[in-house]
Amino acid sequence: MKRDAGNSQALGALALVLHGHMPYVTGFGTWPFGEEWLWEAIATVYVPLFETIDGRAVTLGLTPVLCDQLELLESDDAPERERLVRFLRELRVQLIGEDAAALERSGSPELASAIASQGRPYARALELLAGGYAPLARARRLREVELITSAATHPVLPLVASERVRKLQVATGVASQQRRFGTFKGGLWLPECAWAPQLERVLAPIGVRYVCVDRTRELGIGALEHLEPVRLGSGLVAVPIDWATVALVWDERTGYPTAPEYRDYYRGTEHHFNAWSNDGRPYDPTRAAARAARDAQHFVEEVAARLRAYRRARGRDGLVCCALDAELLGHWWAEGPLWLRHVLDSAAEAGIALVTLRTAAARARPDPGCRLPVASWGTDKDLSTWDCAATDEIVHTARRAELELLRVARIVAPRDPRAEPALARATRELLALQASDWAFMHSKRTAGPYPLERARAHRREFDIALAALEHSRPVEAATVGNLAPDLALEYLFVP
Repeated sequence: MKRDAGNSQALGALALVLHGHMPYVTGFGTWPFGEEWLWEAIATVYVPLFETIDGRAVTLGLTPVLCDQLELLESDDAPERERLVRFLRELRVQLIGEDAAALERSGSPELASAIASQGRPYARALELLAGGYAPLARARRLREVELITSAATHPVLPLVASERVRKLQVATGVASQQRRFGTFKGGLWLPECAWAPQLERVLAPIGVRYVCVDRTRELGIGALEHLEPVRLGSGLVAVPIDWATVALVWDERTGYPTAPEYRDYYRGTEHHFNAWSNDGRPYDPTRAAARAARDAQHFVEEVAARLRAYRRARGRDGLVCCALDAELLGHWWAEGPLWLRHVLDSAAEAGIALVTLRTAAARARPDPGCRLPVASWGTDKDLSTWDCAATDEIVHTARRAELELLRVARIVAPRDPRAEPALARATRELLALQASDWAFMHSKRTAGPYPLERARAHRREFDIALAALEHSRPVEAATVGNLAPDLALEYLFVP
């Protein structure tokens, strides 16, 4: 795969960036919201994804909060691992078998076969776990893949109230990357691709060298500037994601996952398994696989067309950066890993060099006068998905808690070394509260009362810890377990 990056005949380059993330759900409920999200993702996303990208020039973002939870599964006798195995065996493989048998008895053999095919990733995950498989350990062994980190709990950084806590979030994520993977080479995923000009002075001093940004609101879809990484005045490289390319997959009305042959995620059996295709026919894996191959070919052709247009206009190679939520590939879109495999296999044949984000950043042209405006990859390409009337309680609760922590910490902690347990506990509850997921799920109404309940619960636990800090009282163990074990508390006191 190194030959991809060095292909002198290439039209230009494609940087595939897969963003793996999960809020801290370990120990916080099961069905329909909670730990099952993580368990599902391990079986249907991470296991097949790691196998697909191993040895390929792909960038994989694993957020620290996701790794915090995967780390809990590394020990064979960990209770979290036991719960995962029991879920896969009893609530997936066994129930899929029961649904398939019921459909067979009812005279629907095609549906029975369709539902049985959904059990394969769960059975595969169970087989691997029985042999000692651990997702985080597997990620460490990925070849050619660039692993990048993110802020500790995936907050929308421009909405974090203070520069100190923005630095703490980022520095904790960097420390997590260094400990778990042995190195940090400068790549950071901005949560929700959320950018504001003040982040430039936060990121560069911590060692962040390149990030993805979304310039769609500024430039419009299809502008050739999306194919140009830019080196800002601080030296930080901003690599634009190309929404014209991303939308081929992501668009909820016309994206590839909506094709009639693919498994219908929303129509389920008694136990919520998916036996139908989007067109209402019994799901046929062979038919879906053929469609995945065609869609991959179409994707590669569209990327090649973007690169040709750029070369004609600019007289040099361009870079298409396509960033996707990893959880789309395998969970929401069952055929996503197969589509990705076809893309990786056929890109070089089309004259497209596969490159990691680090290689992409090295192509950046200096533009010290560039001033990127506030933006994100949210619905309106601004911050309104996470900061709107619907999310008012969550956003303001987090901001008030942050300012209270800074006030108390500066008064108490510097003069009392015994305060660190309470300070760490309060900080971890604040970081949990700042996760972008709660505001997103609440504004999009995708998880019922769960996100608001989580935000309120973390605020209550924060108040308990803050009171212990302020009054020098003992503090109980954190409810968030392994969240942010590499906490960079010193940034609370660094100007």
